[in-house]
Amino acid sequence: MLPRRIFATEHDIFRDTARRFVQAEVAPHVDRWREQGHVDRDIFRKAGAEGLLLMWAEEEYGGLGLSDLRFDQILQEEVIRFGDPGFYQNLHSQVVAPYIGAFATPEQKRRFLPGAVSGESILALAMTEPGTGSDLAAIRTKAEDRGDHWLLNGSKTYISNGMLADLVVVAARTGGDSPRSMGLFVVERGMEGFTRGRKLKKLGLPMQDTAELFFTDVRVPKENLLGRPDEGFLYMAKNLANERLQVAIGSLAHAQTAFDLTLDFIRERRVFGKPVGSFQNSRFAMAEMRVRLDAAQAFLDQCVLLANEGSLEAPLAAEVKLLTSEVENDVIDACLQLHGGAGYMEEYRIARMYADARVSRIFAGTSEIMKEIVGRALGLDERKMQ
Repeated sequence: MLPRRIFATEHDIFRDTARRFVQAEVAPHVDRWREQGHVDRDIFRKAGAEGLLLMWAEEEYGGLGLSDLRFDQILQEEVIRFGDPGFYQNLHSQVVAPYIGAFATPEQKRRFLPGAVSGESILALAMTEPGTGSDLAAIRTKAEDRGDHWLLNGSKTYISNGMLADLVVVAARTGGDSPRSMGLFVVERGMEGFTRGRKLKKLGLPMQDTAELFFTDVRVPKENLLGRPDEGFLYMAKNLANERLQVAIGSLAHAQTAFDLTLDFIRERRVFGKPVGSFQNSRFAMAEMRVRLDAAQAFLDQCVLLANEGSLEAPLAAEVKLLTSEVENDVIDACLQLHGGAGYMEEYRIARMYADARVSRIFAGTSEIMKEIVGRALGLDERKMQ
């Protein structure tokens, strides 16, 4: 039960294409992938063959040249509805690859983008470190300029796609005058000194591989630096708005899917001789969720359109990420309750969704950080108010 949304004919056609792909290539493997702790590498290649990765990339690099984010939004909605939120094709295409698209030289794009478009090269982004959390300014990983190369040392944790990744965009300090002087370096699979630690066990999203990464005297060629060596922090700050938008898209798609599963369940499940959905409490709970979902969807769709224009600013991205991740968790919690005891059983998808949803209020900046960003945008910054 989706609210009426404004899409063009080509979007509707694409949704059918994306749905068929997910139903054929993702859905049959979800249980196995959740059990083994990662997707098969082949799913990225299959998605690439269908033109579903880096759709924004120029044709010369193998992409479709589609700058309209609504195509990626639709794909993510279908992946979550008919597959599983642990297939992080959106991280690959819309979180990591844009760093290459925006800050790489033409030569770097020729080296890195075709493999990412085809799915041969899986991408990851390494920002978070032990002890830093959402505070990017506290990054300690260092890159020293050694003339013909950079020498990279440090560690990262909670890195999505960490075990499967072939190219990792790594944030590291470069020793500039500013404490925020950082660079972004493309570290390739097989580089000496680049190792992977544990595949981390998580509360939810088991088929999304999350890992520790270690860099010990890794010689990174000069041609693997993205942009300027002292502006990486600014690059990350700029791209975080889109990352938070991607989280918002996934969060709301997850919540909508939970709502639809629950609506079907309470129509069929009978208690005291009548359907669970016929009780006033059920009707009121579902009505409240419907209103919140529709309001959040309208806001999110507007933010996607702003991002298409290049005018989605950080405070608004923080707002939509905060709202949708909170709605996601509230809705899925209420939906599990309406399932009763069945909702606590893993054979029902709602139980898995409950665990999968919890991280949305943490990654890409916690809800508390989002509130700080929005509050400061209102002029409520103690440094400026004293």
